[in-house]
Amino acid sequence: MIKKQSCILCRAESSFFAIYRNIEYYRCINCLSVFMAPDFHPFPEREKERYESHNNDINDPGYREFVRPLVNEVRDKFPATSRGLDFGSGTGPVAASILREQGYQVELYDPFFSNDRQKLETTYDYVICCEVIEHFHDPASEFRLLRSLINPKGGLICMTQLYREDNDFKKWRYKDDETHVFFYHPKSLEWIKSEYSFSSLEVKGRVLNLFL
Repeated sequence: MIKKQSCILCRAESSFFAIYRNIEYYRCINCLSVFMAPDFHPFPEREKERYESHNNDINDPGYREFVRPLVNEVRDKFPATSRGLDFGSGTGPVAASILREQGYQVELYDPFFSNDRQKLETTYDYVICCEVIEHFHDPASEFRLLRSLINPKGGLICMTQLYREDNDFKKWRYKDDETHVFFYHPKSLEWIKSEYSFSSLEVKGRVLNLFL
């Protein structure tokens, strides 16, 4: 039986969108996000198992090239003397590794693999989320936390794949990862910018920048 759902980002009313592999997805009528119904979210143990199966070798040339756009955004906007945080760094923090190779100071935080809560008790010039925000079970709370970690004039740089109207959801491979539970629309990002008092938003393909 299809249930009514509120958007887990902006809390507005959402409408049923699709069923795929017996998983229900909804779409927010306000911010246009598409999300997996919370009843179908994977348990933490399954999430961790899935992340451990990823081939996140920090020396893999293909993986390093994949994260290059995010790394370049950090390099273009912040000097090496700035302090950053790789939030959701995972088993292979390749973006942080590349930046460290280039003289940047980047701390790591991940709830499964680098769960040092002290890293969340200070602030940073920039925070990076490399293929992370689509995993947020409670994106409203997570973005509130991310905003609190950023210094004045700092920024949040994320890599994800946005959902747009011209995507064929049934054929869209990005949703096939069972740990991808939330898909952002450009309007979702505008809502985040306004709700969390970012001064600017810039989207460059898979990379999005939110600055104070």
